[in-house]
Amino acid sequence: MEQPLQISVIISTYNQPEWLHKVLLGYQQQTYPHFEVVIADDGSGEATRKLINQHQKDSPFAIRHIWHEDNGFQKTAILNKATADARYPYLLFTDGDCIPRADFLETHAKFAEPGYFLSGGYCKLPMSLSEAISEEDIQTQQCFDPAWLKARGLEGRSQLRKLGASPNWGAFWDFATPTKASFNGCNTSVWKADVLAVNGADERMQYGGEDRELGERLFNLGLKSKQIRHRAILLHLDHARGYMTKESLDRNQAIREHTRKARSVWTPYGIKQTEA
Repeated sequence: MEQPLQISVIISTYNQPEWLHKVLLGYQQQTYPHFEVVIADDGSGEATRKLINQHQKDSPFAIRHIWHEDNGFQKTAILNKATADARYPYLLFTDGDCIPRADFLETHAKFAEPGYFLSGGYCKLPMSLSEAISEEDIQTQQCFDPAWLKARGLEGRSQLRKLGASPNWGAFWDFATPTKASFNGCNTSVWKADVLAVNGADERMQYGGEDRELGERLFNLGLKSKQIRHRAILLHLDHARGYMTKESLDRNQAIREHTRKARSVWTPYGIKQTEA
């Protein structure tokens, strides 16, 4: 009998324990049980540690907390640590502000295939709705009901279409969408061996396309991507982005341009720190 795919869910977080609590409740509702959670913590404080400790006691799945000291936006570095530490052969990268629908992991497992990474999407919520979602709303899954969200102020046809699409319509919209199936750090899954083959994320990069650059090196390696943005569904909770600066965006864009022009596969600034 074929063994089920085992998934390491890598969740990045930084000082958002209220949002992380809702996210971890979302993973408690999953229909697919063959996974662990690895929390890639970019220097959060005591409130986050206490929250994770409580979920480690209460959750039916294993949760491991990978942490380093706060030194500004160092998401790529902590993601590399979590990637190296992941115990399972298939990785799913997401964020601590993204609540998964109950079929989220089941969908990723269904479409996983050697030679590909999967590119999912999200439904972005305003702050009022992000705050309003309760534990019960996640446990009953009513927070994923388009009518429930629309009645509470969610707008945008494309947002509601993702949530309301049947499997067949989701497949159609994924085929029809002009959006490229890129490496999206809040909803992407990939084989661990492929991430190791490109040496993980480039740790020179801060906020702004750091996930896309990793995906571009995976493309250079020969991988293809599959679009599942209308089938693998997350609710993206609102938050400020004080770490976004023009300097970091410009620096990241220069690194990405070099990756594309040189068709780079390996970064010397990744999981293994090697000479360029």
